[in-house]
Amino acid sequence: FLAPKIANVNWQSKLNKDAHHTSDYSSTEAILRRGQAFSITLNLQTTVQSGDNFTFIASTGPSPAESQQTKAIFNLSEEGDSGWSATQEPSEPGCMNFIIFSPANAVIGRYKLKLQIVSGNKISSTLLGQFVLLFNPWCPNDDVYMANEKERWEYVLNESGIIFQGLEKYIQPEAWNYGQFEEGILDISLAILDRSLNHCQDPAADVSNRNNPIYVSRVVSAMVNSNDEKGVVEGKWSGKYCSGINPLQWSGSVTILRKWYRGRYKPVRYGQCWVFAGVMCTVLRSLGIPTRVITNFNSAHDRNINLSVDKYVDISGKTLHLTKDSVWNFHVWNESWFIRRDLGSFYDGWQVLDATPQERSKGIYQCGPASTRAIKEGDVNLDYDTSFVFAAVNADYVTWIHYSNKRKERIYSNTRKIGKFISTKAVGTNSRVDVTANYKYPEGSRKERQVYKKALKLLGVRSTAKRTKIERRRRQSSVAWRQNMTQPAQTPSISGKLILDASPVIGQDILLTLALQNLTSDFKTVKVKLRASAILYTRKPKAEILQLSRSIKLGSEEVKKISVKISYSQYKSALMDDRKILVTAVCETKQGASLLVEKDIVLQHPFLTIKVLGPTVVHKAVNVQVTFTNPLPEVVTDCVLRAEGSGLLKEQLRINVARMDPMESSTVQFEIIPYSSGNRQLQVDLVCIHFSDIKGFVMLDVAPA
Repeated sequence: FLAPKIANVNWQSKLNKDAHHTSDYSSTEAILRRGQAFSITLNLQTTVQSGDNFTFIASTGPSPAESQQTKAIFNLSEEGDSGWSATQEPSEPGCMNFIIFSPANAVIGRYKLKLQIVSGNKISSTLLGQFVLLFNPWCPNDDVYMANEKERWEYVLNESGIIFQGLEKYIQPEAWNYGQFEEGILDISLAILDRSLNHCQDPAADVSNRNNPIYVSRVVSAMVNSNDEKGVVEGKWSGKYCSGINPLQWSGSVTILRKWYRGRYKPVRYGQCWVFAGVMCTVLRSLGIPTRVITNFNSAHDRNINLSVDKYVDISGKTLHLTKDSVWNFHVWNESWFIRRDLGSFYDGWQVLDATPQERSKGIYQCGPASTRAIKEGDVNLDYDTSFVFAAVNADYVTWIHYSNKRKERIYSNTRKIGKFISTKAVGTNSRVDVTANYKYPEGSRKERQVYKKALKLLGVRSTAKRTKIERRRRQSSVAWRQNMTQPAQTPSISGKLILDASPVIGQDILLTLALQNLTSDFKTVKVKLRASAILYTRKPKAEILQLSRSIKLGSEEVKKISVKISYSQYKSALMDDRKILVTAVCETKQGASLLVEKDIVLQHPFLTIKVLGPTVVHKAVNVQVTFTNPLPEVVTDCVLRAEGSGLLKEQLRINVARMDPMESSTVQFEIIPYSSGNRQLQVDLVCIHFSDIKGFVMLDVAPA
């Protein structure tokens, strides 16, 4: 007997890619989803005898083993214990068509497929080739199954998105290029798994666990930051970014992931929370796990998880770093969709993952997956890191004035400030969807109270940290009133508010009014100490801009307004790479009442306009015209216009803009040749050392060739 010889193998690329929803991947390799049949055709040099036996061997990882589910041996027309199977289909003479099934709980990753043929007493073994197996949100038996087709398109197949940033009262959409199907990105995502600490410590066990989205997503949350295992992105929240790139200048994940991969796994400098979340979204979508990006406004970083975040200021309004707790204007994380076999079906659905290195979890900077259902119900004892995320959306915000004699005074406790307008991009459009109700019951409701008390009990926080009924009833306010530590809140004697006179624009003076009102019939002298600081989105001060002191006399129930001007010359050197200012005013009366008024300001910059000069069709060149304005009252040089977009530009495009006069508008034209059809996002970014980036984007509907 002569064993049949195989001339070549046809992996039926188009047929399989269409069936498996993988035709968007820029790869010639067979990319398949688990729990679903795929076809291969063998072209034979010799004929097959009727008694020939066919055995397939699928294996993955460095040391495949059936006991670890990293190797499957299955005979034709017999379903083996592994759940893998193969059947033969009718075929032309000289060919053999096979349908191969992988189980819905198969390990994901790159596989080798071998065929062993026993013909009489002869055994031949042939490597048929390699394929990549991914999670399958289209398969009802897969843990990542998502029933809604529009949601699958958004959370698995959409290569672009919106990440919301700014302030709770000034929410800004920022475009992000995920690019999970761009050339090399899937290989990089698989390399991320292979670079993890778990893989280094026990490669066989690590690969064996890759059938589980809980495990894979947690590993990715650790690997996207560089803190433990030379992961992808290095975070930086202070100082200058000279030895890397300012986090505000990234517009997408593709450039970052390629830079890490091409640079032999050297962490890419620098990222902040939206960068970590954008990159993690790309990696998880590329592996087939439905994933979205979430923004939590007024996000608590509660280091000791006691559900209380303390802020200290001195009598001049300067923020004091007496605690490691903080409240960020916003924080960005991810949610991925899968079931929780470890917790029970009640906790299935959206799971929070956070790659920003804030706190260690089991010794490593990783966070999640934490079930949103567990967070909403206060089940803070459940895996993974549910207590940390619960605190981020539920902690109290307590403000203290710290006097020079080390005496401190609690002036306000706000129970409703934290966890506002939790946001994500809508399915199918770029609008904002509020998902706060997925994280907590309505503020002040009876159910929300019960959940909070349950969480305190599970965390073992002593009753002294509980909110009093008086504090709980208080409504959120823009001002902070002195509260006696042992008595109910006093009736406030003065009120105050900081008001912007006009929208603040980069390059122009900022005009504010501090309005103070005497709420009593007694005459009062109020000492006002006002301070303006450039801050990060974490509300950490970067540089002082302005300090002033005033003494204001207020008659019975009198209102007085103090005009404040922050000139461009005062803030320009502090705001060359960002646009955020915090203004604080500490107001004290001789009667001892203390008032803290705060105002967060984000400077606006002029829009850039993007015009596409013709229809967009795959493989047809089209010109794009971008018009932008120098917002400053001075000449700027050495600006760069950058453009990127999955399916539109293979690499980021950079065009030098030599010089712009004060307030001068300039137009740049460039060519794009789309290479993928469908709805595409073109992002344009004007980068300059004199001011923070001016960004814009346009959605293009690219027709097939």
